[in-house]
Amino acid sequence: MSPFTRLKNLARPSGLRSVWSYLRAVPGGGVIMGRLVGRLAPYTGTIRPVVLQLEPGYAKVRMEDRPALRNHLRSVHAIALINLAEATSGLAMMVTLQDDARGIPNRLEIDYLKKARGPMIAECTCPSISGNEKKNYVVEIDIKNEAGEVVARAKAMWVVGPA
Repeated sequence: MSPFTRLKNLARPSGLRSVWSYLRAVPGGGVIMGRLVGRLAPYTGTIRPVVLQLEPGYAKVRMEDRPALRNHLRSVHAIALINLAEATSGLAMMVTLQDDARGIPNRLEIDYLKKARGPMIAECTCPSISGNEKKNYVVEIDIKNEAGEVVARAKAMWVVGPA
């Protein structure tokens, strides 16, 4: 399958998996994947996510610290952190689903544990999902700084059901 055919189907779970299977081996593939995700969800694109790992049930995404994402305390803004958490949970969930299912987050919670400075890495693990039965899932997302300290911990509640 050509890269262009893969891109057409990026909004479907199988398309997302297919595009990532191609891009993960390409230099800068994580940056490209993050930009593609940002095109699908423009607000997510504002944090310029970089996909580090993506597989069914798991996503790891990096966000650089830059002036546009900082608050008056010279740390990463709370909304940028929750944006990163939601994007990471979305990727983990979407690559887990089958094409006949869809997922929609219906609640986000976050605890800010310390000031976030420097690049942030978010990780999310979600349960295995088979089928498209309407069901609620809660996934946790940890956001860590370069030293590996958890600066924020989020929970995303997802409703999965038929596409």
